[in-house]
Amino acid sequence: MAKIDLLAATKPSPLIAPQLQEAFEIHELPLEPAALAAIAPRIRAITGGGESRISAELIAQLPALEVISIMGVGYDGVDVAAAKDRGIPVTHTPDVLNDDVADLALALMLGISRQLVQADAHVRTGAWQQGPLALGRKMSGARLGLVGIGRIGQGIAKRAEAFGMQVAYTARNARPELPYAYFPDAAALAAQSDYLVVITPGGNATRHLVNAEVLRALGPKGILVNVARGSVVDQSALVEALEQQAIAGAALDVFESEPDVPERLRRLPNVLLSPHIGSATTSTRQAMADLTAANLRAHFAGQPLPSPVPECRQA
Repeated sequence: MAKIDLLAATKPSPLIAPQLQEAFEIHELPLEPAALAAIAPRIRAITGGGESRISAELIAQLPALEVISIMGVGYDGVDVAAAKDRGIPVTHTPDVLNDDVADLALALMLGISRQLVQADAHVRTGAWQQGPLALGRKMSGARLGLVGIGRIGQGIAKRAEAFGMQVAYTARNARPELPYAYFPDAAALAAQSDYLVVITPGGNATRHLVNAEVLRALGPKGILVNVARGSVVDQSALVEALEQQAIAGAALDVFESEPDVPERLRRLPNVLLSPHIGSATTSTRQAMADLTAANLRAHFAGQPLPSPVPECRQA
């Protein structure tokens, strides 16, 4: 049986490649325009990661395209509206990474509060012999503000409760069923938070939701943590706030132009930086790969899709 032609927006992970190779002829981007034009009429599926850019222009070049399967919970790089106009469903991999991202959020909060990177260097470089490390700050019992209260946000909240933290949130709508205080916007929440954790979807609707006004509200004792998308935070405003000590610090797993991180941000002492590793454990990435492949298999078998994005779910 002939294999189905599939376009990979990014190089497939070794965790999914064997599953794809069983049923698909894989063509990896980037391709020269002539090479893409030659295979375009045969492409019936696209796969990619959470950071993949799948534009309306690319979709328009693929007349046989039937499905787009993203290995990631975020899909803001996909023009879902253009896909829907063609009747092309888009899928992603929610839920399977909730625990890992929530775990990392707490790790970043603890890491910057207790200066774990500096503490490691203090021992490794022999600086301990010259004196103790500067005092850190206590996290237990502090006020946590969540910008977003979806599945991962609720996971962070539950973990924070174990630290005796006071949890509040902002979202498009209040969630009366949750036992946390609701604030109407990010600035109001930041003013009442010691830690402001960003865990809301990316895309145009949330671009620079955390801006200079929100950072001023967070104040000189506040810490910003971003485990969502780099686009949600105005990175230039954040760098200025950090340089001017308008906020106490930031712990960031995501950035506006990954993997490029501005030197001004990298050289700051009051930041903790990680390379977008929210879901980066072997077990979770395997679960994401399996779900990505399952969405593709289901489509071509004429079965219901396990995890279409919200815009593509049938009422």
